[in-house]
Amino acid sequence: MRIHPISHPLNATVYVPGSKSLTNRALLIAALANGTTRLTNALFSDDSRYFAKALQTLGFDVTLDESNHEMTVTGLGGKIPTQKAELFIGNAGTAARFLSAFLTLGDGEYILDGDARMRERPIGDLVQSLTQLGATVHGQPSTVPLKIIAHGLPGGKTQIAGNISSQFLSALLMVAPYAQAPIEIELSTDLNSKPYVDMTQSIMSDFGVQIERHDYSRFIIHPTFYSPLSTYPIESDASAASYFFAAPAILGGTVRVENISRRSKQGDIAFLDVLQQMGCTIEETDHCVLVTGHSPLVGLDVDMRDIPDTAQTLAAIAPFASTPTRIRGIASARVKETDRVAAVCTELTCLGVQVEEHDDGMTIQPTFDLQPSTFTPATIHTYNDHRMAMSFALIGLRMDGVTIENPGCVSKTFPNYFDVLESLR
Repeated sequence: MRIHPISHPLNATVYVPGSKSLTNRALLIAALANGTTRLTNALFSDDSRYFAKALQTLGFDVTLDESNHEMTVTGLGGKIPTQKAELFIGNAGTAARFLSAFLTLGDGEYILDGDARMRERPIGDLVQSLTQLGATVHGQPSTVPLKIIAHGLPGGKTQIAGNISSQFLSALLMVAPYAQAPIEIELSTDLNSKPYVDMTQSIMSDFGVQIERHDYSRFIIHPTFYSPLSTYPIESDASAASYFFAAPAILGGTVRVENISRRSKQGDIAFLDVLQQMGCTIEETDHCVLVTGHSPLVGLDVDMRDIPDTAQTLAAIAPFASTPTRIRGIASARVKETDRVAAVCTELTCLGVQVEEHDDGMTIQPTFDLQPSTFTPATIHTYNDHRMAMSFALIGLRMDGVTIENPGCVSKTFPNYFDVLESLR
């Protein structure tokens, strides 16, 4: 797909879909509650469909109303109806990690598998932690496929790594109320992506369960139960919104993103702080955020370990800055849908950008504002990573000659992304 530049400052209002992170957490918790919960503004994408389909395969009553962006789930108080199931979750990391923990609550045998990339993504630390809590999990040492032989989760004490994926800890926290005894979780490393754990704790609280937390190093959860909610609204996705927050930084003008605020449960809303430091103006009204771009754009030295899903967005903006940008703390991005550090550096280089790869990130030199003649038209390889496609499309809004290979990969989290991008025109 060729991206055609926009030759004027922006003046646009956009709507982005519901949050993937909130939708999949709410699906899991609603299935654990005893009763029916309706999720509004839910995300309909590859990842959330895999999760909803898995719940249906396990015997749960899950009704999907895509035209109204609603999902209705009838939970069974911690019980899993089906005693035998094979679940396929594509490359949905949240589904893989959350379901691995969830299935230990059942009574039967369950097989969990994914696509080729999911079979490369780590899950071993979570499996080890579940085993310490009394679960029986067979499979590869560190990836899917897994066979879970479940007779309920006994509970007790466990350790979990926090430097690979915060989803491991979130998975344990959400299922812990239905263990047979209290669960105490101790972090064996520093915790990356802390805001995602804050989000998990917040949504658990919305459904009536409180966690005893000692900083980000120890968590205690006692046996209890979630209460169903007649309606649970899902915020728009802050990671998806980041591309439209970024567009005016590149093109100037203002973009208004609806149904999101700086009070969001989602940690990626902090990307607004990054843009502000670069020179953008951020305004907020009821349920919407307005970003206005100004020239010159200033490069940053920024640690993004808590908001790694927006690092690619920043990498797309950085070549338009007037000074270098150093992105730090995103070593965990190497085990996402692709090695996002290596992929970003490779594709920026193809466009004529000077970039240096580091173990935990990259340094991007100012290019397109200072030396526009160095731009090289190129087809961007997406590595089947939705965020590669969405972030590099932003460069094409300013520089003529950007083509996105496999644009359909955005269906993972934002199926109509290119339609919304076109509306900026």
